[in-house]
Amino acid sequence: MIANPLGKFLLLASITLVIGLNACVHDPYVLPVAQQTGDTGICFQKDILPIFQSNCAKSGCHDASSHEEGYTLDSYANIVKKGIVPGNPAASKIYHSITIATGEDFMPQGAPPLSAASIELIRRWISGGAIDSGACDGSPCDTNNYTYSGAIEPIMQSYCVGCHYSASVPGGSLADYLHVMNSAVNGNLIGDIKHLSGFNPMPQGGNKLSDCEIRQIEKWVEAGAPDN
Repeated sequence: MIANPLGKFLLLASITLVIGLNACVHDPYVLPVAQQTGDTGICFQKDILPIFQSNCAKSGCHDASSHEEGYTLDSYANIVKKGIVPGNPAASKIYHSITIATGEDFMPQGAPPLSAASIELIRRWISGGAIDSGACDGSPCDTNNYTYSGAIEPIMQSYCVGCHYSASVPGGSLADYLHVMNSAVNGNLIGDIKHLSGFNPMPQGGNKLSDCEIRQIEKWVEAGAPDN
């Protein structure tokens, strides 16, 4: 029993502080549905889904068969089902795992980190409400743009490098100009993306490239696959 009045006061103050701290636990802020209009510069199907399909929805990771830690990241419905808090990247476990997580929590496991551009797209998408729409017609594909830097490299980064990040992985690397050029010259690149008989349909587990994207690659190859 505490006889000292000061001791009683300090004890009560400590209890009050603990209760107050426990009471200040808030759920993550979620953007109201009415405000989830999306980032006007992002199309989920074109800009976000390929990043997840290439880097995450792979065998042994987060495809439908593996679904490590309960995450399946192969479609919009599955991606937003767990680990995404619309309007709040900081409260989204998926965003945390590709930015500041360490060890086994860092993603993608066993592969290079996502590019800064891909991470920024995902941040903007979540901040805008993580919706399945956006500016899907805002930046139409242009078959007259078929330079390596302006068209081919971005396509490789979005759809291919998540799997083909090293010469030691199945199918080899598509992470830099030299490897992409070699794949173009030997015919594998065109055969794979056009899903021709005898080739490996790519992107594996994802949607086929659009006719425009395929034509951009074809025109680049026809021009000699220059590093331009």
